[in-house]
Amino acid sequence: MTSGGNTSGARYVRSRRQFLRDTAALGVGLAGLTGVGGLASACGNGDSGSSDGITFIRYGDAGAAKIWAKMVELFNKDHPDIKVTVRNIAADSWAAFFDSVSVQIAGGQVPDVVHVATEGQRLFISRNLVEPIDTYIERDKAELEPYFKDVHPNLIKWTNELTSPGEETFYLPHGFNTMCIHYSTEIFQKAGVDEPGDDWTWDDFLTISRQIKTKLPQTFAMAVGATHFAGAAPWLFTNGANLLNDDWTQATADTPEAMEAAEFMRQLVAEGLSPKPGGEFDAFTAMTQGKLAMFGGGRWPTVTLRSLNYVDKVKIVPWPQKTKQGSPVGWDAYPILKGSKNKDAAWEFVKFMCSAEATKLYAEQTGTIVPPLKSIAQSEAFLKNAPAGSEKLYEALTYATPIPSPDEGSAIEHSIIDSFTQVLTGNVKPDAALKQLNQQIQAKL
Repeated sequence: MTSGGNTSGARYVRSRRQFLRDTAALGVGLAGLTGVGGLASACGNGDSGSSDGITFIRYGDAGAAKIWAKMVELFNKDHPDIKVTVRNIAADSWAAFFDSVSVQIAGGQVPDVVHVATEGQRLFISRNLVEPIDTYIERDKAELEPYFKDVHPNLIKWTNELTSPGEETFYLPHGFNTMCIHYSTEIFQKAGVDEPGDDWTWDDFLTISRQIKTKLPQTFAMAVGATHFAGAAPWLFTNGANLLNDDWTQATADTPEAMEAAEFMRQLVAEGLSPKPGGEFDAFTAMTQGKLAMFGGGRWPTVTLRSLNYVDKVKIVPWPQKTKQGSPVGWDAYPILKGSKNKDAAWEFVKFMCSAEATKLYAEQTGTIVPPLKSIAQSEAFLKNAPAGSEKLYEALTYATPIPSPDEGSAIEHSIIDSFTQVLTGNVKPDAALKQLNQQIQAKL
């Protein structure tokens, strides 16, 4: 999620169908990881790992493997002596990915470097799986200077304070995803509705949605989801609410602002402006078919919009605001595993992933995350063949809020999805649902 991510892209929801897959996976995913015994000992004993190179596990399918072959080829130009074996794990969610990684580690197949989104970074530390990198950073600070000058300072701040807390550093933040609204200019024109500006409000959003539904009765205005990152979080944050406090130690789901956000989401479904939860609804395909005017997303929809030949008919604007601008943010990292037998080589790969040349290649070849380096995020490598307004995804870092991901984040995520599903379907009133959710979150912290 990137996170994100998903990153971090793929960690986030692609459609209603993907929402449901993630929901199901979360129920067994990280919970399963938590329940796998001996993880720390398996990793800490160094039972496996490569002695003649490094093994890198990443979230992705065989199609992405071709892209990563190019990445390894680029890495080997300066490091021909380090063999990199990339193992792709195709999963429906980051939770399912972590689950697969945990099974491999528990079985003695310890990788040297792992692709970890925000949701798993605290979890990996809590399981004593990742190696501190402070010594490496100090030794190579001159080499890393271009990275630290170019990476958005908020990513460093959030990583140090939230996902890598304490005296030791475990991660260098990589790509990220924020949330903005994607809308079809084709549908807006057909409905005779003015396109939104960057400072639009919830009221503006509701007015536009009702106009679209009136002019085009077969078209949904917006696809509202029950997930945390891509569903509830943008509405919460644009109303000054959150489900946990700033350091993720206290539940705050029962505030009036949070309940107001949930009530607004329910209103969109109740008025038929958004599809009801459940069933099959592919937001991207629905938009190309004229059945959906808007959906929320980060960078990852661009890949699908390209495949659907619909990029030029989509624009991106910030999320509409109630009391303030807001967006969740999640980001990737590439930690070295404690069980690695070739940590120095693994560090060279981690450093390479933070370089401008690797970031540029990643932006050009995958496009599922926003580059962490400003110079790349504002370049043609990122903005070419993408919806107009894609630069707003990077700009959102200035007002975004890290998606809460405490150690027991997977179990909490399950409760969040269940509660908001009940709210959106109208089975439980928002105030009652969030009071109960607050108790559930607090009990799991």
